[in-house]
Amino acid sequence: MLNGDSQTWDKMLAYLRANHPVICRKWFEELKPLGIAGGAMQLRTQSDLHRDYLRKQCTDAFSDAARGVTGQLISVRFLGPNDIETRPPVDAKGLKPVLAKPTEVRPSVEPVIIQPTEPKRTQRESLTINPDYCFDNFVVGPGNRLAHAAADAVASNPGRTYNPYFIHGGVGLGKTHLLQAMCLRIVERNPALVIYYTSCEDFVTQFIDSVQSGQMADFRYRFRDVDVLVIDDIHFLAKRERTQEEFFHTFNSLHQANKQIILSSDAAPEEIPDLENRLVSRFKWGLVAKIDPPCYETRVAILKTKARIRGLNLPDDVAEFVASKIDSNIRELEGVIGKLHILAAVEHRSIDLDLAREALGDAGREVVAQPRVQVIIDVVCDFYRVNIRDLQSKNRQRSITQPRQICMFLLRRLTKLSLTEIGGYFGGRDHTTVMHAIKTVETSLTDSEFAAVIKTLEERIRRSPGNG
Repeated sequence: MLNGDSQTWDKMLAYLRANHPVICRKWFEELKPLGIAGGAMQLRTQSDLHRDYLRKQCTDAFSDAARGVTGQLISVRFLGPNDIETRPPVDAKGLKPVLAKPTEVRPSVEPVIIQPTEPKRTQRESLTINPDYCFDNFVVGPGNRLAHAAADAVASNPGRTYNPYFIHGGVGLGKTHLLQAMCLRIVERNPALVIYYTSCEDFVTQFIDSVQSGQMADFRYRFRDVDVLVIDDIHFLAKRERTQEEFFHTFNSLHQANKQIILSSDAAPEEIPDLENRLVSRFKWGLVAKIDPPCYETRVAILKTKARIRGLNLPDDVAEFVASKIDSNIRELEGVIGKLHILAAVEHRSIDLDLAREALGDAGREVVAQPRVQVIIDVVCDFYRVNIRDLQSKNRQRSITQPRQICMFLLRRLTKLSLTEIGGYFGGRDHTTVMHAIKTVETSLTDSEFAAVIKTLEERIRRSPGNG
């Protein structure tokens, strides 16, 4: 390594924290600087997945840091554990490196790798896997305990424990985190296994493109010649008959070869609209696990974990305050941590309750003004003398459907939740079901007696001490 590169790297880390706080992670400190060669600062990562993540998500920010610190027009090159680094050229006697002049920019030289003559299976071009989404950073609580335990078992013994493994739950509850945690664990323990991690939307798009171009053989090889197939948002197959047919055969091919299949969805298999019965049946062959919204204690732990990943010190009172005001999903909790990170860095302030209140503001409207989701559900359940399990069930009796529809209507009116997020609180129902429920209640408001009931419920919700 060239003299001074370690100091340069330390300055780059400081530059990143000051100018690109959103991307910064604690594990950046584990990157190893190898030197500047070919106009590029070379950094060795701890795994190929870390390398790929940095290349796709952080290249511009790191290059900006390199230029800002050195004052030279240089870039950054990320290398995996086994990638060959570029060596600086040496003089005729081979005694010392020949360094480029400060104003000179040399193109990055990629090493020539001689491929073996035998055919070799290669990793597919998957979705970016975030190193943050490992099992160590997944907070286990009452609502996700089964899903986590099953994911751990699948990742430890792919193709032989639960196959397929199907995770479902509302938006932003940790399904994608578990999918990527399984990928990271499998790659760590079995580097030779071929994993294809993609979205159902991408599966559909690739299928359509392959049909139109007459390259179905390539499509089938791409999805079937793998050891582990991971597909996010499989409910996107709904109402796509030809794509369902193709996925049915892909599923059978992989399952018969004992290849692991991992799927996630916003809804349980039997609740995905217009999904063929034979696919519903196959999705339930292995294990179907549901993730429920996190409880208060779990949300506090999640906030602390998200902050730790970024290298932030989050005081307990701040974590407890934010957790008491946001109970919709983990993605929103992470968004608050990101905003706290930016505000603290830009305004040079410590993270405290005042900063947290600013972070919770949204276009002049405070998130804290919203009634809590659980309060709305509890008020409606108490009024109609039903319990949440009834509302989450498939029960279609009017004594259940009406309070369920009213809950959906009030959640839409009184919170920021999306239709899909609302459906997640009621057995993972899709957004069309929620839309129908809202329209049904809106139509019924023409009845003065019914409108009076809704007004009474809203008043009880606002008076409830549970809103803090």
